[in-house]
Amino acid sequence: MTQKPRARDLGLPFPGTPGPFNAITDVPGVRVGFCTLTDPARKMRTGVTAILPRTETGRPQPVWAGFHALNGNGEMTGVHWVNDAGYFLGPVLITNTHGIGACHHGATEWMIRTYDSHFRDEHAWAMPIVAETYDGTLNDINAMHVKPEHAIAALDAATFGLVAEGSTGGGNGMIAYEFKAGTGTASRQIAVGGVTYTVAALVQANYGQRDWFTVLGVPVGKAMPVGSQGFRDDKEMGSIIVILATDAPLSDALLRGLAKRAGLGIGRSGSPGGNSSGDIFLAFSTADPMPEPIHAGPLITRHSLNWNEMNPVYEAAVQAVDEAVINAIVQGEDVPCLKPAGETCPGIDTDALCRIVLAHLAPRAL
Repeated sequence: MTQKPRARDLGLPFPGTPGPFNAITDVPGVRVGFCTLTDPARKMRTGVTAILPRTETGRPQPVWAGFHALNGNGEMTGVHWVNDAGYFLGPVLITNTHGIGACHHGATEWMIRTYDSHFRDEHAWAMPIVAETYDGTLNDINAMHVKPEHAIAALDAATFGLVAEGSTGGGNGMIAYEFKAGTGTASRQIAVGGVTYTVAALVQANYGQRDWFTVLGVPVGKAMPVGSQGFRDDKEMGSIIVILATDAPLSDALLRGLAKRAGLGIGRSGSPGGNSSGDIFLAFSTADPMPEPIHAGPLITRHSLNWNEMNPVYEAAVQAVDEAVINAIVQGEDVPCLKPAGETCPGIDTDALCRIVLAHLAPRAL
């Protein structure tokens, strides 16, 4: 898939210092993979996105985590345990609303294969995290195109480095602010106590109304109206999943606080968190790797930044989420709608986007 210029490449002056790839893979050990399913003849435009938080060692290792739902009209499996224990084992997948079960099945198969001795020799169970947003405007979601093998393919494809955006993986059929959108990612590097850490986001953006859309404080959506042939209702009908990753050592409480900041990140592009939107966020830290608790002994020692040092971490998260959303949108191209038939979901005109934003920002710089 050919990638269009990202938001920064277009000259949009997002604040903060990104990592080398400006992606969630800037957090050491994190990999991302996709299985993208597109077949117009089958009314198929969907897929699976997979995130592997740690380099595999043959055994599952805890990933310290926190969860927050700004608005819960959606699903993310495994988060009850995240709330209770402050960690999860295994991968994170994002797909469409009707693909949750298939991806959970596929991720479980993948975990049993990847951690074979763990499941063969112990009373072990798999509890992968699988999240979703609705792609029924562009994809025949009721055809149940996503199968367990697609989740396995996305996991097997996970790699380091550059991350494809837009109509990739689970983002293939997604729409944001009534523009074609989908997968987006961004990262920030910050210094706390003389140590450099990375905070990064990956989003599956499928939310927002056009008139809400804001870029760098500029009301872009009002300057780029839908027109007379809109394909969406006058109420928001979408969702967004945000995965935040960092190598900063954080307690369970601080990771829950970090997950909450994703709501401020999506708010920067204009969303108030609409009633029908599932705005669901997971934050994890790769610091302090250790065996799963059953093998860790009676005492577990972990490290955490001081609460009073968290402002740069929170700011980095808000910035990364905001830029990740815009990165998802600027990759979009026109796609025919399935519902309603005959309409088109447009890709954003990036020339117009830059012209509007930079024209508004120029007087502020004087």
